[in-house]
Amino acid sequence: MNSKFIMTASSVFLGLAAVLFTFLPQEVVGFLGLESGNTIILQILGALYFGFAMLNWMGKSSLIGGIYGRPVALGNFSHFAIAGIALLKLFIKAPDFGGMVVLTLFYLTFAVLFGLVLFGKLLK
Repeated sequence: MNSKFIMTASSVFLGLAAVLFTFLPQEVVGFLGLESGNTIILQILGALYFGFAMLNWMGKSSLIGGIYGRPVALGNFSHFAIAGIALLKLFIKAPDFGGMVVLTLFYLTFAVLFGLVLFGKLLK
């Protein structure tokens, strides 16, 4: 597995989340059972995800583990690791939400993969 696949997969994942959060915030809020005033937070989060998706898409052909691509790998690792841990803690507290398992696994998988790119010499 190379960094181009990881960058492409994370770009698609974040891009889909960006589209959902930016253009369908009411539906996402309703699905998650949140208050309707939280739509602006989801739209801002969608903008953040869109930025990360574009960064990953544009940088997929670069050597991500190298000296110039290291900030991209570090940003992705930080995002996926911190969010993955937060989702894992939430899942432990409320395991009845089924979609949380899939989301948590996606985040933790990307955290491990970007960790290998950033700290290991396994992926090129």
